[in-house]
Amino acid sequence: MKINTAFILCAGFGKRLNPLTLDTPKPLIKLNNIAVLETCINLIESLGIQQIILNTFYLKDQIHDFINNKRFKSKISIIEDGESILDTGGGINNMMKHTSEDNVLIFNPDTIWKKNYFNEIIEMENMYFSKKLKNILLLVKKELSFDKNLNGDFDLKENLIIKNNESKFIYTGCQIINKKLLSDYKDKNFSITNVWNDLIEKEELYGFETDNDFYHLTDLKTFKKLQDL
Repeated sequence: MKINTAFILCAGFGKRLNPLTLDTPKPLIKLNNIAVLETCINLIESLGIQQIILNTFYLKDQIHDFINNKRFKSKISIIEDGESILDTGGGINNMMKHTSEDNVLIFNPDTIWKKNYFNEIIEMENMYFSKKLKNILLLVKKELSFDKNLNGDFDLKENLIIKNNESKFIYTGCQIINKKLLSDYKDKNFSITNVWNDLIEKEELYGFETDNDFYHLTDLKTFKKLQDL
C-alpha cells in the first residue's frame, strides 16, 4: 500500500513570527529565497504523491495566488476553514471530506522539509502499513533541534509513543493518520493533540525517529538565526 494524498496545514496566524506574519502568511515566509511551503511541496512531490490538499484561513488570498502562480506538478486543492479557524484537528477533519483516501500524510510547513527526509518518510510509511497502524508521528530527539529552547513532546519505547517527565522527543510536524480515527470527534474545532492523547491512553500512538537535524520556524529570533546559515 502507498500514501496517495498529502495535507499541508496552512491556516494558522503565525503570531510568534510577528511582525513578519502581519502581512505574509507563515507558509510563505522565505528562507534562501524559497517559501517554506514550496520546500514542503517539493518534498511531497519527490515522494511520488500526486494529490495535495491545503487548508487556509489567515491571509488566504496570498496562498491561493502562490499556488496558482507556481504551477506545481501535483494536483493541489485549497480548502478554506470557513468563517473561523478550525484548529489542527478540525482543519484535518475538514480536509478529509475532500479525499476518498483512508490514509493521508500530513505536514506542518513551518518545519524546513528538505529532501533528506525522503527515506525516513518512506520507512515510516512502510511501518504504518505493515503494522496496520492508525496514526504515526515523525519524531526527533531534542538535541537535534536547531532551536535549543524547544521543549520535548513525547518519549518513545520501541516505536510506541509514551508521555513521561523526560520527553526526549519533539514532534517534527509530519504524521500519517487514518480518517476513521477522526470520526468520533464531533466538535468542528479541536486540536489534533486530543486525538494523540486518547491514543496514548490506549497505547496505540506510534512514532518513527528521524536522524535529521531539525529546523523549525519557531519564532522571529529563530528565523533570523536560520537566515544566517
